[in-house]
Amino acid sequence: MALPATFNEFLGNSAAVEQLRSAIAGGRFPHSLLLSGPAGAGKYTLALMLTMAVECERQPRDHWSNGQSLASFCGVCSNCTRIASAADLEEQVAAAVAAREDLREVDKKETRILIQPHPDVLIVPPDPPQLLIKLGQIRTLILRAQRLPNEAPRKIFILTASSFMKEAANSLLKLLEEPPNTVHLILLAENPGELLPTIRSRCSSVRLGTLPLEEIEMLLADRRPDVSPKQRSLIARLSQGAAGQALGFNLEAYLAARADALTLIRNAAAEPDHTALFKMTETYRAGADGQQKTSALLRALSLILEDLLFLDSGTPELLRNIDLRPELERLSGALSFPWIEQASRGLDQVHSGMRRNLLRSLSLDAFSSQLTDAAR
Repeated sequence: MALPATFNEFLGNSAAVEQLRSAIAGGRFPHSLLLSGPAGAGKYTLALMLTMAVECERQPRDHWSNGQSLASFCGVCSNCTRIASAADLEEQVAAAVAAREDLREVDKKETRILIQPHPDVLIVPPDPPQLLIKLGQIRTLILRAQRLPNEAPRKIFILTASSFMKEAANSLLKLLEEPPNTVHLILLAENPGELLPTIRSRCSSVRLGTLPLEEIEMLLADRRPDVSPKQRSLIARLSQGAAGQALGFNLEAYLAARADALTLIRNAAAEPDHTALFKMTETYRAGADGQQKTSALLRALSLILEDLLFLDSGTPELLRNIDLRPELERLSGALSFPWIEQASRGLDQVHSGMRRNLLRSLSLDAFSSQLTDAAR
């Protein structure tokens, strides 16, 4: 995965990007920035590009006809190339997790996942397996924030998710209250509501919006010619207007997860077939593969429940799973609004259980039982 070569190649949200570039050029880039938006909207990509613009050794500028100066980056200096090396976050985290597994057992417990592509840039992802940002990560961030930059003008810390342990969030708040002059923190969030209100209030906030369906389909036609027009339409809706998510969308994997999600919902809407259900949930076992499979299932469930709400509210034009409309209409007739509401709450509980590393197959069995009981 490579970063866009220039800001002009960043897809969508041009006004928000220009605002941030202008702030950097004018020395007004906030010490604490909250970048929010749906998965795949480009939050992490933009955070790295902004970091390169701040740290670039050459500090190039684009000038508009009205005299406005916009910060840019050269992409070839030592600072830029090192920062850009962290573009594939999943690969970086996987390598860090593998390195931790090679440590002695006593050291594993004390080692937190941190990505440092440059001496003055630290990336803080959720720490596996709970996928929460933990106290040890924030303590390291705070310690490094107290030191002056080594090779670049500023120290920049990128926190890639809004899922914090309570102690970690409270510790971060202390740094946000009095950030050092040489430090910038960039927080990324799909749902800013997960963050403490006191954290949100201390950050400048920029939200990345979604692209129209037509633009996503045109982008897919240009970048993924192997995808048929019918599949393009489906992917555009399932990606919820997020360009990055659409370009990397694995339709085959999603359809497999959706088939299991439908098994759970059909089991609640009709006579329950516990044998088929338990046979399916038993495949959601421990390990990294099981975690990814469970996350895909929960996402598919969430989209189906949202589609049922769209039908219930009389807005079928908003459906994501457009290829399932006849079945979704049948399920909508069999399942009440309170059931959908309770199913959504149950889904949140399964997400919470995953963070606490509960046994996935048992969590899904319990969730399915709740769905069946609520439908009776």
